Amino acid sequence: MNAQDAIRTTAETSAFILKTYFSDLEDAELLESPGEGCNCLAWQLGHLISSECHLLEMVEPGAAIELPDGFAETYSTENSKSVDKTKLHTKEEYLRLLDEVREATMASLERTSETDLDAPSPEKFREMFPTVGHMYILLATHDMMHAGQFVPVRRKLGKAILI
Repeated sequence: MNAQDAIRTTAETSAFILKTYFSDLEDAELLESPGEGCNCLAWQLGHLISSECHLLEMVEPGAAIELPDGFAETYSTENSKSVDKTKLHTKEEYLRLLDEVREATMASLERTSETDLDAPSPEKFREMFPTVGHMYILLATHDMMHAGQFVPVRRKLGKAILI
């Protein structure tokens, strides 16, 4: 297994866990929050999609998918404290966009050589994620940073343990 294979497998595992956690949730249930001060699950899904596009564009300009008008703004950190739930999307839309952006990320990874993985990351992220390889690992694991927030909502709703 080479570095790209390891990153791809990590991304597939992260996506599987995240999607499993909301596989049986309805649109209305995605509006639930895991706790005080936390954003609802729908916002978190939009954030993951928007962030992946943004990070991918930093690693390989032009590689990310085009998001619907206003999507990135709706799920921006700046708007995270005052979420307008009428602007949130459906589970079906999140699933489609998650798949599309991840496909774009994996295609970008395929175009990246082992040597390119060692190149410096974009300046903004270099202190925490020093190389392009680190950035792809961030892209592959960002889902897992949010997946745990789905569990309290699942418990609150009386949903089955899936993983």
